[in-house]
Amino acid sequence: MKTNRSGLELIKRFEGLRLTAYLCPADVWTIGYGHTSAAGAPPVVKGMKITAQEASDILARDLAKYEAAVAKALTRTPNENQFSAMVSLCYNIGAGAFVGSSVAKRFNAGNEQGAADAFRLWNKAGGKVLPGLIRRREDERTLFLTPVVSQPKPVEPVPVPPAPTPPPAPETPPAVTQPPATAAPDFAKWVIGAAAALIAALAAWMMKG
Repeated sequence: MKTNRSGLELIKRFEGLRLTAYLCPADVWTIGYGHTSAAGAPPVVKGMKITAQEASDILARDLAKYEAAVAKALTRTPNENQFSAMVSLCYNIGAGAFVGSSVAKRFNAGNEQGAADAFRLWNKAGGKVLPGLIRRREDERTLFLTPVVSQPKPVEPVPVPPAPTPPPAPETPPAVTQPPATAAPDFAKWVIGAAAALIAALAAWMMKG
């Protein structure tokens, strides 16, 4: 699991970005986003200077170590806000202190509200209560208690089946051409006339004979 955006912004906001080494309230040489020699390379010494990009790269490497430390200390699976809040705490107090903290112990015991309240115990540096640590612990506690809202899955449109292909229209038989209305009477007249001529010819033949 990785520190989410809310956790990363919280860490950057409270650590601040310093490109020249300085002594933190606990008298430890610090640079970038709260990087100290205890977190690993590079070692921080007086007069050291880095760029903003180097500070981001160092923070990414440091977070990976503290994320692994938190994951190893937990026996229950946190949500991303709980995990990120605990990484911020671990980054600030150190991996050893986090493992033995009431935050980790109460969370592992299933007492999440008690774990959230235990963030407030870590408000001192050099034996003094610091307003900055009080604010940081409250923001970490708030993040720890913030429910993770899952994004609803987009509703996939129901596929619409294609409209059935209409059956082909029946073919229209060719129109029958009707003979002119005068065709039948003219033919009858022709037959009658031919018959009359034949009868007349036959009668003339018989008269000759």
